[in-house]
Amino acid sequence: MDNRASTRAAQDRPPHFDPLQALYVKALPSTRSGALYGAFPYPTKISPEAIALFIAAHTSPGDTVFDGFAGSGTTGLAALLCENPTPKLRQQAKHIGLNVRWGARNALLYELGALGAFVSRTLTNPPDPCAFRKAAQEILQLAESEDAWMYAAQDLGGRNGVIRYLIWSDLLSCPECQTEVAMWDTSVSRAPAEIKSHFGCPSCSYKAPLDDVPRLTKLLHDDLTGRKTRSRVRTPAWLHGTTGSSKWSRPVHRHDLDLLKRIAREPIPDNVPCVEVPWGDLYRRGYHQGITHLHHFYTRRNLIVFARLWRRTERFTPQLRDALRFWLLGYNASHATIMTRVVAKSGQKDLVLTSAQPGVLYVSGLPVEKNLIAGLRRKLSTIVQAFETIHGRTGRVEVHQRSSCKVLAADHSVDYVFTDPPFGGNIPYAEISFLNEAWLNRYTDRGDEVIISNHQKKTLSHYQELLRAALSEVRRILKPNSKATLVFHSASAEVWNALQAAYSDAGFEVERAGVLDKTQGSFKQVTTNGAVRGDPVILLTKKATTARKTVECVWTIAHKLAQDAASTLDPVEQTAQRLYSRLVTHYLANHQQIPLDAEAFYRWHAQQPSLENTARATR
Repeated sequence: MDNRASTRAAQDRPPHFDPLQALYVKALPSTRSGALYGAFPYPTKISPEAIALFIAAHTSPGDTVFDGFAGSGTTGLAALLCENPTPKLRQQAKHIGLNVRWGARNALLYELGALGAFVSRTLTNPPDPCAFRKAAQEILQLAESEDAWMYAAQDLGGRNGVIRYLIWSDLLSCPECQTEVAMWDTSVSRAPAEIKSHFGCPSCSYKAPLDDVPRLTKLLHDDLTGRKTRSRVRTPAWLHGTTGSSKWSRPVHRHDLDLLKRIAREPIPDNVPCVEVPWGDLYRRGYHQGITHLHHFYTRRNLIVFARLWRRTERFTPQLRDALRFWLLGYNASHATIMTRVVAKSGQKDLVLTSAQPGVLYVSGLPVEKNLIAGLRRKLSTIVQAFETIHGRTGRVEVHQRSSCKVLAADHSVDYVFTDPPFGGNIPYAEISFLNEAWLNRYTDRGDEVIISNHQKKTLSHYQELLRAALSEVRRILKPNSKATLVFHSASAEVWNALQAAYSDAGFEVERAGVLDKTQGSFKQVTTNGAVRGDPVILLTKKATTARKTVECVWTIAHKLAQDAASTLDPVEQTAQRLYSRLVTHYLANHQQIPLDAEAFYRWHAQQPSLENTARATR
């Protein structure tokens, strides 16, 4: 029945039907949801379900896929998903029109980062989910019995409850009268929620932009280093808690301060890494003041609790121990540190709790301290579900922590490549990963990190050369007539041109190009000037003798793309960000350099008539 239906479908197709066309013409959605995606936070990663469609379309069962910039291992997960795809994944392939053969694929992953390699290895080769759940629950039970007192609190009626999270506040010093004022008191309001950008002194009525008001600092003794460190001074401001099933919030009162004094007398566990932060491109003189060592990213309470949780993993077998530490680290940098924060959103009655900003090491003036035990209990179900999805699949995934500039695989041994290389200087992965790598006591060798970095003294030309070396290895290990799909993102024309020069010098050319539509951008993709909506996807083939097309005027091409977008009636396709992605893919597909940055394109776009008028003009 299925074979006859497939035959009829094939007969109904146009004579020159291209089975890969749908992957590269329309913007393929890449959602940021599901257990596999949510198991571990990692910058710029792609949905494994989206990658699985590319792998299934370009390979056959038993084939080997390579990713030289594996990150958190999503290409390996995607290869495993091809063995027994979910009904949703099957339906998506059918909807797109892909004629694929599902079945087990193998993956070879190279990842320079110590954290990425650890995450990839653990998630693609998980332990038995039942054994993992049992071990995690044992750890949580011990934490509840030994450490839960640190999160005790009383509700508004004096009943015993539990802290959900505590908002801390920087202390400010009025430039006029030197009065100490909590940022919470001078700049925060609730109902409706607002974090004001200006300062008003309650003592002398002095007013100024908040950024111009100095933060109060003091020399404070550091238990771990044994030295005094000049650090920002913070005070607890507002507490959110639960009593039974009821949630509540209130100002901090005496009982909370007494608890903090008790915690201050609690010794720091000796397994806390006393290591200096290897600051690089992300260091900011202002909000990183006093943060010289790993433990400065934590409140004392959460540092103690996290270290005790980490120690409890030591008695388990190596595979279970790694899985348990994967679970802890998945919550660590984003939720256990003072990089967690609150934000004010339009129309909300109260401030909204959110995790650390991905891709940066930002510490706000209103950092948040979460209840780690409660948070890890919530996180557990997601990890178990992810392990259940992958455990027992027959595809093989090998993970190597080493540079993709020197791949150990034999010539012509790989059937397909899907990779997502670093985007120039957009995210310094090694610097960000330090917070987790310190607990693992495994660190990234930054010598071969493919990045543009002032701190590492790596220029655009260094970046281009490292990319060329990595892509030359890709060409060497690819079988004849095999192809590579590369996902990339940049708002800079010169970075795009460096990428183009790298793959061209490595012996590749673009066969076709498209857009991967991430439904929620990373922090830098959303906030950076000239951010691009959607990541261009290019299909590379080994270079043949190809005549270059005549270079067209960039504005002629831009007008044509705008007209095409208007005719689709899709508002996303009509955005300036998406049109720039389309402009980039047009030039890449025609083997031409990208002529302008995203910001220049956006300035041009803002001066054009509305796309609605453009659509009418083309009808």
